[in-house]
Amino acid sequence: MEIKEINSRYSQLAETECCLSCGGAINYAEPKSGEVCVDLGSGRGTDVLRMAESVGETGFVYGIDISDGMLEKARKTAEKFGATNVSFIRCELEKLELPDKTADLVISNCTLNHAADKQAVWNEIFRILKKGGRFVISDIYATAEIAEEYRNDPAAVAECWAGSVTRAEYLQHLEKAGFASVEILEESAPYAKGNAEVCSFTIAGKKAVGCGCSCGN
Repeated sequence: MEIKEINSRYSQLAETECCLSCGGAINYAEPKSGEVCVDLGSGRGTDVLRMAESVGETGFVYGIDISDGMLEKARKTAEKFGATNVSFIRCELEKLELPDKTADLVISNCTLNHAADKQAVWNEIFRILKKGGRFVISDIYATAEIAEEYRNDPAAVAECWAGSVTRAEYLQHLEKAGFASVEILEESAPYAKGNAEVCSFTIAGKKAVGCGCSCGN
C-alpha cells in the first residue's frame, strides 16, 4: 500500500472511536522525569500525552506518524490540555527526522508491522536511542509467511496482518540492528486475523552503553 493511501485511510480514522492498537507498550514503558521519549505511530497522541505528564517539564516527547489527520488531531488535543513538552512529526518510520542518540525511550503499538522495510525501522530505533536507552514495542508476528498476494491488499494492510513477518524474522531484525538482548514481556496464543494466523507480543530491550566497535553508536 502506498504512503498516500495509508495517509488517507488513517486520516479518516482520526475522528472515529476505532482502536488501532494491538498492545499496551505504554503499560510497561515507565517513562521517568526528565526523559526524552518517542512514540512511533503515535496516532491521536494519547500515549504521547501520557508520557508527557510522566516526564514533566524537564522531559520531552515526540510523536511520529505518517497520517496528516492523526497528527492534526493529536496537536489539537495537546493544545487543549496545554501540553508544551510535546512535538508531533510527520515522517516515515524508515527515516525518522530525529538526531542520533535523542531518546531515552521508544515505544510503539501495532505499527511496525505496517513498515515496508522493517530492518530500516529497527536500524532507526537503534540510531535515535541514547546509549543505555530502551524500547518497549507491542506488535504482531505471523506464525507462517504471509502470501505475497496480500502484501499490498488495502483491507489486509488495514487489519494489521498483511505486513507481519514470522517471529524468527522479527527478532532477527532486532539483532541485525544491534540489540543484543531482548525480553518478551507478554505473548499471546496464535489467533486468526484475516487470512493469516498471528500472535501479539510486547518486547523490550536496551541499547548497550558500548557496542565495542568503531561505529560511534
